[in-house]
Amino acid sequence: MKLHCVAIVTALLTAAVNGLPASADEADFETLEHKGTDDAVLKYRLLKPEVEAGSDKLHPLLVFLHGAGERGSDNKAQLQWGAEMMRSAAKTHGAFVLVPQCPKGQKWAEVDWSKQTHKMPEKASGPFGLTMQVIAKMQKELPIDPKRLYIMGLSMGGYGTWDAVQRYPDTFAAAVPICGGGDETAADRIKTPIWAFHGGADGVVPVERSRKMIEAIKKAGGKPKYTEYPGVGHNSWSEAFKDPELLKWLFSHPK
Repeated sequence: MKLHCVAIVTALLTAAVNGLPASADEADFETLEHKGTDDAVLKYRLLKPEVEAGSDKLHPLLVFLHGAGERGSDNKAQLQWGAEMMRSAAKTHGAFVLVPQCPKGQKWAEVDWSKQTHKMPEKASGPFGLTMQVIAKMQKELPIDPKRLYIMGLSMGGYGTWDAVQRYPDTFAAAVPICGGGDETAADRIKTPIWAFHGGADGVVPVERSRKMIEAIKKAGGKPKYTEYPGVGHNSWSEAFKDPELLKWLFSHPK
């Protein structure tokens, strides 16, 4: 079992090599950091839409949670996958995009990736707790619509996305968990519209993790959307980000 766990973690850390990298020019993502009450620091990048001076228009906010391989403290690696999709969210849909970076050795949701199921932890992880603080701060300082907060994540970030909609069922207007897993026994907590993605040949996070979550939500009365790519491995985000309906669907759901 120990060797199996090591293999899972190693695969999660290296799986991103088959994805679609971001543009080398990341200057449009502002470099910021937030210090929590316990002096813990969360580094993050922020992409802003065009905001008219003097306008009272409110904008959506998209929170993007990266995978295990992008953890660190450089405040850059988290832009490795999906940057063009994020730019489209800002330009086409007028969204602010928050991209926090999880420190090494930590997770968006403190769960065991090697398990076929897990229970939602009692508390949010340290990095995601700080992310929620940043969201609250942004809502005070920027023209963000509280009815249009969205969350998306891949791999480790997929687990974090599932955890977020179960832990904070009244916060997000819609969510996109990609190749992750959640607590099937708490599916009835999910009130958020879901579009989940997974590769049918994922050798890192079993596709059953998404399948079981979708079925559990349906049994609880929900109507989640699910796309599974036959023959695709762990990098299902590459296909998901190319889907022209993804952002249209996401931003079509106000609370």
